[in-house]
Amino acid sequence: MMKKRQLLTAIGLAGLGLLGQGQAIAQADYPNKPIKLIVAFPPGGTSDVMGRLVAEELGKVLKQPIVVENIAGAGGIVGMDRALKLPADGYTLIQSGVGQNAVAHGLDANLKYNSMTDFIHLSQVNSGPNVLLVHPSQPFKTVKDLVDYAKKNPGKLDYGFTHAASGHMAMELFKQTTGIFLTGIPYKGGGPMLNDLLAGTIPMVFLNQDVALPHVKAGKLRAIAVSSKERNSLYPDTPTVAESGYKGFEATSWSGISVAKGTPQAIVDKLEAGMAQAMKSDAFRNRLTSVGFVVPPSGSKHYVAFLKSELDQWTRVIKAAGIKAE
Repeated sequence: MMKKRQLLTAIGLAGLGLLGQGQAIAQADYPNKPIKLIVAFPPGGTSDVMGRLVAEELGKVLKQPIVVENIAGAGGIVGMDRALKLPADGYTLIQSGVGQNAVAHGLDANLKYNSMTDFIHLSQVNSGPNVLLVHPSQPFKTVKDLVDYAKKNPGKLDYGFTHAASGHMAMELFKQTTGIFLTGIPYKGGGPMLNDLLAGTIPMVFLNQDVALPHVKAGKLRAIAVSSKERNSLYPDTPTVAESGYKGFEATSWSGISVAKGTPQAIVDKLEAGMAQAMKSDAFRNRLTSVGFVVPPSGSKHYVAFLKSELDQWTRVIKAAGIKAE
């Protein structure tokens, strides 16, 4: 009986050894089949465009096609949940941004996932400001003009917002920083909100720089400030909110690439190195800068620290504003 047990134990250990060798070979051979990239928003928007750019450039580096799958819903939360239900083997990447990683936690303390512990964050991909826009019929030419009017006329100045979007967060931070009271007009989507702004139905919004640019260039909207720390290359004559008298103000729209916790470290290392190489390509950098995005430092260390700071900031802002999940 003792010999039989020893034989079974030896067979079991040998099996574990072979399994370990098989896993090591699979990791060394990674990737040997197409990779999926979940973009948690519908096709056609900025998030989708960024995701497809990453898929194209990272696919070249890894020498495997990266297939984008759009899984929209609940401001990106559905896509995040879906990514966690798939094997953590490096063949599912998730593109996420400020909404899913930071704002969602401020809105829902019982969120199904934890951005900081359920994912391994490979690299931030892009960062871009929101632009404080007013209709040309409005008299405001500077942040000071707007703030002075709002302080003398509390609640009389309206703005448009889509719930929990980066522009909404920028406006809430702006109100809290400047100490003004404005009346928010909610919209179900950015398209209807922009149409009303162009028509002069609402006087102002914070809007992503890439969406705002053609309307500013055409003179249909006036840009009075950008929400980034530094001026944006496509809005060189537009000051930041920070240099307009509110030092430290920053509210950006951004995205990055992550994988589920449990992904083997050897694969994580390959993906992080691949992202760094992809982000150095001229095609990648030119595409981002052409629409006013900044290419941030690559790598997990930078991205994790940045994500933590964003989560802390937007949780504070949301709590102070009393914003709830829809």
